[in-house]
Amino acid sequence: MVDPDTQAGWVPEAEEDDEEEMPLSLRLSIADTLTLGNATCGFMAVYFTTTGILIPHISGEESGMARHSAATAVILMLCAAVFDLFDGLVARKLRSSPMGAELDNLSDLISFGLAPAYFVLVYGMVADDAHQKVAAVGAIVVLLAVVLRLARFSCVTVKDGTFQGMPSPFGALTVVSIVLLELPFVATLLAIIGTAWLMVSRVEYPKPRGRLAVAMLSWIVLSMGLLAAWAFDAPGGQLLLQTGCALQLVLGAVIPLFATARRVNNFRGNRREARAAQLP
Repeated sequence: MVDPDTQAGWVPEAEEDDEEEMPLSLRLSIADTLTLGNATCGFMAVYFTTTGILIPHISGEESGMARHSAATAVILMLCAAVFDLFDGLVARKLRSSPMGAELDNLSDLISFGLAPAYFVLVYGMVADDAHQKVAAVGAIVVLLAVVLRLARFSCVTVKDGTFQGMPSPFGALTVVSIVLLELPFVATLLAIIGTAWLMVSRVEYPKPRGRLAVAMLSWIVLSMGLLAAWAFDAPGGQLLLQTGCALQLVLGAVIPLFATARRVNNFRGNRREARAAQLP
């Protein structure tokens, strides 16, 4: 049809039945929703670290690490790790949108890069024996390690069932465990830098699948209980938390040893099979 005023053709408005469906790239799957929960927990961890630890310290209301707020911030990082664990499982069982991988990397950067790095930064500002500027350098090292790790994860293909370098959720929990151990400042900083190096290293860590995923989930729940006991000053809560934090550090160092031992055993087994095949 032609408009008599403009002599130009015009198209009638499309009816509701003719409306195009939302592109697949803009639809959120169940896995994507879990990933957004991961990002939310990371942001709230930064919020509680600021309002419960940093601001009271600046205003002179409280000194040192405030237990309740520190425990809440770390528990939120643990919740982010739970979301990160389940979004992968759900994506494999159901489906993920085309932007699922990008959402996962961005959420991990918030929860396991920004949140633990900020926790280290605030620790350097409120702890009695800490040095603020040096702690800021340690926080930057943690953040950049996670950025580099996530970027490499998107570009490099590794063999199925393993991660190259310490996974960022495990690295974040190890970093905050080091802070909560309340070691001398130099030892704390060196341990944090060592963890950051493990995240960008080529050391192999197994992916949390099957029994390992159940074990990881159980460990996260146990860690939440230890943090709650510490926050509410339960009898032996301090000792239980320190034991849990120390165990987190031990696991971070021991797990790659098992992966290395398995790789060496597989290499030796392949050599024996090759020699046996050459025999007449």
